[in-house]
Amino acid sequence: MSWQTVIGLEVHVQLATRTKMFCGCPTGYGEAPNTSVCPVCLGLPGALPSPNAEAVRLGVIGALALGCEVHPTSVFARKNYFYPDLPKGYQISQFDQPLATGGAVMMESPERGPIAISITRLHLEEDAGKSIHDRIPGHTAIDLNRAGTPLAEIVSGPDLQSPAEARAYLVTLRQLLVYAGVSECSMEKGSLRVDANLSIRRPGAPLGTKTEVKNMNSFANVERALESERRRQLALLEAGRQVTQVTLTFNAGTGAVKPLRSKEDSHDYRYFPDPDLPPLVLEPSWIAAQQAGLAELPVARRNRYELDFALSAYDARVLTQEPAVAGYFESVVAAGVDAKTAANWVMGEVMAGWNEARVFAVEPQRLAALIALVDNGTVSLQAAKRIYVDLATSAEAPRSVADRLGLIQVRNADALVGWVDEVLAANPREVARFRGGEAKLIGFFVGQVMKKSAGKADPKAIQPLLLERLGA
Repeated sequence: MSWQTVIGLEVHVQLATRTKMFCGCPTGYGEAPNTSVCPVCLGLPGALPSPNAEAVRLGVIGALALGCEVHPTSVFARKNYFYPDLPKGYQISQFDQPLATGGAVMMESPERGPIAISITRLHLEEDAGKSIHDRIPGHTAIDLNRAGTPLAEIVSGPDLQSPAEARAYLVTLRQLLVYAGVSECSMEKGSLRVDANLSIRRPGAPLGTKTEVKNMNSFANVERALESERRRQLALLEAGRQVTQVTLTFNAGTGAVKPLRSKEDSHDYRYFPDPDLPPLVLEPSWIAAQQAGLAELPVARRNRYELDFALSAYDARVLTQEPAVAGYFESVVAAGVDAKTAANWVMGEVMAGWNEARVFAVEPQRLAALIALVDNGTVSLQAAKRIYVDLATSAEAPRSVADRLGLIQVRNADALVGWVDEVLAANPREVARFRGGEAKLIGFFVGQVMKKSAGKADPKAIQPLLLERLGA
């Protein structure tokens, strides 16, 4: 009888604020250790927290983007535990009265197709500091710059059935949150972190004992860690042994998980309402205003691209993966470029540069001017791609670059005839094959003429000349 994998994810997202959750310390990345701190985030006696209004707003935006119900009243609680990077001895979080509940993420499962993953809750909390194990040999250092950083914790239902689905869910969730402007969701910078819960059961049976996997620094490693833990649990169950509830850490180098500590339950944290913070009360009219101002989300944008720009579902999906790329594409279209032509350029040269450096090397208007040179026959598409590379490091206009590089398309009949005759003379075997009926070789000859002319020949004029010279 088969086994069924059950996975639920707890995603901690750093909200895109300039200051921390309960104090005015900056949230910048890469500052010198223990410099972005104050009595509040250091937990010094007498220091009182004050909620960050922008963090609350972004938490509400994130909840609405996920289709959650935002509650007019929520309560901050103290989550009590001891750890060296938690200076107060407790974390301010939310427990039995969170900011939002319900909701769902619509996603494409690699195995099951379109599915909905339920969202159990989204609540606000502050981050802890960071333990650094490689700074001082033989010691662990503590950096409290992150202590107090505002987080939204998003808890999914136990709806995911494979490590691959977990990865696909994270990709979809990240895209939604970035589109909504809630967070940059960078695992490299620590602004998105994942705790994964996994259990195994027989189909239809009650949920099995779950374990929690931590220490995963990429979506790929989340999938790898869950694969490793699934194998470990299956081996135990197939051997007639029991799975114990533990927290595990993932070693990306070995691809293995190992126990870190016994897993805590909620009662272990002794939650109680924070006496320094009154309930968070939001006006229903304010919540409605946030809903009305919600940014266009990925699904709506994909649908608009298919309807308004007549793009394929594939093109629309690729172009909307990142809001910055989608915005760039729309700017190129607004500059007068046909949507499909703009899509081809953005999905090719533009995204290659974006994926490497996260910047657009050529402004949309200059790309539109370059495409216009192709459309009016001034340069070939092959030459335009060479010009694009130059534009990335030059402030010149595309036409000036084309002139400087000698890429203006040649339409002079004498020059074209010369290149055609040279190619035919250099390839007598292919000429004989063409005249023997291999008509597909015309593409070979066109390519050779373009190569001979260093991309300067007008490809539209080459083929008729070739057919004439070949006697076709």
